[in-house]
Amino acid sequence: MASKQRLLVTGGAGFIGSAFVRHRLRSHPGSPIRVLDALTYAGDARHLAGLDGEVELVVGDVAERSHVEAAMDGCSGVVHFAAESHVDRSLRDKDPFERTNVEGTSVLLQAASKAEVSRFLLVSTDEVYGDVSGKTRKSLETDPPHPGNPYAASKARAEALVLEAAANGMDTCITRGANTCGPRQYPEKVVPLFVTNALLGLNLPVYGAGTARRDWLHVDDHCSGIDRVFEHGKAGEVYNLGSRTATSTMELAQIILNCVGKTNSEIVHVADRPGHDLLYAVDPSRAESLGWSPLHDPVSAIADTVRWYVKHEDWWRQARASEHFQTHLRAWYIERQA
Repeated sequence: MASKQRLLVTGGAGFIGSAFVRHRLRSHPGSPIRVLDALTYAGDARHLAGLDGEVELVVGDVAERSHVEAAMDGCSGVVHFAAESHVDRSLRDKDPFERTNVEGTSVLLQAASKAEVSRFLLVSTDEVYGDVSGKTRKSLETDPPHPGNPYAASKARAEALVLEAAANGMDTCITRGANTCGPRQYPEKVVPLFVTNALLGLNLPVYGAGTARRDWLHVDDHCSGIDRVFEHGKAGEVYNLGSRTATSTMELAQIILNCVGKTNSEIVHVADRPGHDLLYAVDPSRAESLGWSPLHDPVSAIADTVRWYVKHEDWWRQARASEHFQTHLRAWYIERQA
């Protein structure tokens, strides 16, 4: 793909999206970027601080056709991050997930087709495969989707729209990334929740027995994989991005506590969430064949994340103080302690 094309990055003020924007500017200097972001609770214009003159921020909703068509104007490539992405929230109210993840993807694809963009990449998730515990191998891109929660189901439907567009001649790719950690992640997600709880002297609430395992990627590695696929991936293909190492929730909590000099006595067990998938694990060989591999193992990725939160207390304290976060914390952790 041509690196100098104007790139539209949806959700580019969010956690992974803003990290991708920064990665893209480093790896492709001078490449113009336009960000379309609704700036909801997890999106923040401050995530793009210092990028004035390099990044154009357009505030808008991916499910609103007029917003999308205006943002698409003059762009020849799309990397689509914008999504509702928290499983717990999807279990309480799936409507925002349907609107943003499914309707938003449909609107974007139609606008991209009209604009004749050179490539459309959907950032998806390994959760579309569903629980793979008990299986003898990691998930492959050819495996059928078997989503186990409304979030994963909405991403699987978004993927189906992208694959349909590919079958009808659009140049598309899909990445299915593993769980991701790193700077600027909204603290409802498990790693920043555990880190900030530990820094506040609060308990770390572990769902159930803490045996659910996830394949963890540092956000910079995730972004380098997305960029590699955007530039070198085969049209119509899906690419897994993962670290090849599954870490349990208990192990995750222990790593974080060790990083901040605390003991496992800070861990408390809370009632498990409904339909909690026990294992996500992908085979990233197809992406590795493009020359991609993660630079961090899961332990170093988590440790680097902890260091960022230690240094940016003002950022996460403000996020945690919001009623949006406090409502989530009460519903899913405080009220569910066993």
